[in-house]
Amino acid sequence: MKGLIAKKVGMTQVFDENGSLVPVTVIRVDPNVVIAKKTKEDFGYDAVVLGLDDVKKPTKPYAGQFPEKISPKKNLKEFRDFENDVAVGDEVGLELFEGVRYLDVTATSKGKGFQGVMKRWGFHGGRKTHGSKFHRAAGSTGQCTSPGRSFKNTKMPGRMGRERITVQNLKIVKIDPEMKVLMVRGSVPGNKDCTLIVKSAVKKEF
Repeated sequence: MKGLIAKKVGMTQVFDENGSLVPVTVIRVDPNVVIAKKTKEDFGYDAVVLGLDDVKKPTKPYAGQFPEKISPKKNLKEFRDFENDVAVGDEVGLELFEGVRYLDVTATSKGKGFQGVMKRWGFHGGRKTHGSKFHRAAGSTGQCTSPGRSFKNTKMPGRMGRERITVQNLKIVKIDPEMKVLMVRGSVPGNKDCTLIVKSAVKKEF
C-alpha cells in the first residue's frame, strides 16, 4: 500500500497522446511528514502515520503527541502495510507514486443540505399535467391499517451529501514533481482545496 495526504486543486482538461480530450482533476501533493511508525509487536499491525499542514496555535496537549522537532500537523492519516521503508521525521512526496498507474481517492463529498426525493434519490416525479397536484412529491411511503407504519430505509427527503466517498481506479494522466501536482482522469469527491487521501489502487495494479 502506498498513500499520501493531498489537496484538491480543481478540474481541467488535457490532450492525451492520441489527441483526445481528457477531463482531469488536479491534485496537489505537498511533502507528508512521517509522524509515527506502528509495528506488529507493539500494535498488532504495521502502519505509518503521516501528517500535513502545520497547526498555527496548537494546544499543549495536542502538541505533546508529536515527536520533538516535528511541528504539530492539522491533518493526520494512518496507512497500514506501508510499502516504503521510512523513519520518523522523513518527508514523503510524489516520488512515492513512481511506477503506479491507478489510484484510489477518498474524500468528503460536498454538502447539499436538505433535499427532496427527486434530487436526493433520482425519483422521476409525478405528471406535469394541470390539476395532478403531484409533481415533485415522494408519493406513498407507508401502508394502511397493517402494518400501519413506514418501513426502515424507505427513500425520503433529507440531508444530502457530506459523506465519505472513495472513487477507485482513477488513471494517472500526468505527474509534475516541480509543481508538486498530479492529474488523474475523471472527478474526485469534495470541493476545491479539500483534503484527499490518495492511495495506490487496490483492485487494479496495471
